[in-house]
Amino acid sequence: MGKILVTGSLHYDIVIHAHHRPEKGETVIGSGCSYKFGGKGGNQAVAAAKAGARVGFVGAVGADTQGEFLRAVLDENGIDNRFVTVNESVASGMSVALMDAEGDYGAVVVSNANNHIDVAQFNDDQLWQQVEMLLLQNEVSEAVNLSAAKQAKQRGIRVCLNAAPARALCAEMQYAVDLLVVNGVEARDLSGIPVNNLSDACMAAELLSQHYPAVIVTAGEHGVAWCEAGDRSQSMPAEKVELVSTHGAGDCFMGTLCTSILQRESLGSSVAKANRAAAAHVSRKPTAIN
Repeated sequence: MGKILVTGSLHYDIVIHAHHRPEKGETVIGSGCSYKFGGKGGNQAVAAAKAGARVGFVGAVGADTQGEFLRAVLDENGIDNRFVTVNESVASGMSVALMDAEGDYGAVVVSNANNHIDVAQFNDDQLWQQVEMLLLQNEVSEAVNLSAAKQAKQRGIRVCLNAAPARALCAEMQYAVDLLVVNGVEARDLSGIPVNNLSDACMAAELLSQHYPAVIVTAGEHGVAWCEAGDRSQSMPAEKVELVSTHGAGDCFMGTLCTSILQRESLGSSVAKANRAAAAHVSRKPTAIN
């Protein structure tokens, strides 16, 4: 099996637990706090490594203890971080997530060093050795994603974009993407179709597949839909589990999905495997890495 190259964000995460998330002007007394490795890029890279893939990473951290921690976690998971640059003048990225008693959360992200990824690295042939898939997200600039995607396309490498958070994509970026993965909110923003159930997710996937070779729409507790260009959409319901926390579920889905695709599984089989992995993820208590 080839290698997955992830280009994306690395964040030092602070996760705060409370009964509910505060309204405007409200102070809420929390019940706990943990410190974690994060960033969509970092989380998806770790998820892919845990699913059995060989993974390389392109990103940036600050010259601080948080950056050392982030690089160490990549190391611990066997992820090649030679192309994670250390910026002497900008702090590492971070986020603060507020998780309520029902397991749902909201987060604030400060990109910091993630805004300073060195795109010149994408011209290095060593970076692309044995790479069969490039995995991107939208927590870094489109300029970074496009630089990576162009180099991947020139080398015949498949490009997967998890368009989270949603933003309009330039024509060049749309052309470069082989597989688009979005959640219900992102699907609505990109397609104009509100996703309130699996039927809506199927319609959004079919509409978006007019612009991309393959599209997956995850719809939370409803399940997941997917569509390959020229075909009718397909769907499967969510696994029935007791929800503990949704934090990181999408990243778990992405890492498992891309690993399965690299193992030559069909798109439908890969979606099913990722769906099961995400269900298992939301049914267990998140682990804190201090």
